[in-house]
Amino acid sequence: MKFVALFSSYLLLLCSVFTLAAPTNFDQAKRLAQRIHAPEATSFYCDCAIRWQGKKGIPDLASCGYQVRKNGPRANRIEWEHVMPAHHFGHQRQCWQNGGRKNCVKTDSTFRAMEADLYNLVPAIGEVNGDRSNYRFGVLPSSPSQHGACPVKVDFKQQVFEPAPAVRGDIARIYFYMADKYNLSLSRAQQQLFIAWRKQDQVTAQERDLNTRISQHMGHDNPFVSGKREWQLGYKATGYGVVVSQ
Repeated sequence: MKFVALFSSYLLLLCSVFTLAAPTNFDQAKRLAQRIHAPEATSFYCDCAIRWQGKKGIPDLASCGYQVRKNGPRANRIEWEHVMPAHHFGHQRQCWQNGGRKNCVKTDSTFRAMEADLYNLVPAIGEVNGDRSNYRFGVLPSSPSQHGACPVKVDFKQQVFEPAPAVRGDIARIYFYMADKYNLSLSRAQQQLFIAWRKQDQVTAQERDLNTRISQHMGHDNPFVSGKREWQLGYKATGYGVVVSQ
């Protein structure tokens, strides 16, 4: 009986190892992200309730007072948004210079890891995801809201996106994590903005819980959420996620 119990425990351990594995590509990451974010069941930027039908996420626009700006079909679906856009982390790789995102997916192991990193993926209303594009984050005090009660603003001419105050610290900690893990550069202005946002919007219990759930798949946490690391101006990235052989 003791052998059977030990063997059963071993099988459970093996199952957990294989089940809770880090995704190796963007498609796998999106499937995992849906399960990980299910307890919150709200969109990242607008806090709209989400109803899942299989792999398809449908936002309840009325629940957050969202108004369609232009693209109704995308406004009525959930998409997986890279908080740090693929353009930001991709264009710092040689593969991007030689053929853009498609070439990076095909040839660059580090890019595939960045694209599939669960800490950088959030569920967003499709139209907001499209409007954000790869614009930099910033503050737009004189710009009007364009999505009803959803507290985001977009300046399409300046290519700036203002997120809600409630997620600004989350965004900062995601940027710090990505820059540190993959040895990515952040401008001085970006660092100053995100340091301010991190201080203004402290880590919440919900953010810690999400950090824990993601860590079960990634094999490590976001140290800027857990408090193991703190970003200061001029922080030297460790680059622990960069794949040497490609």
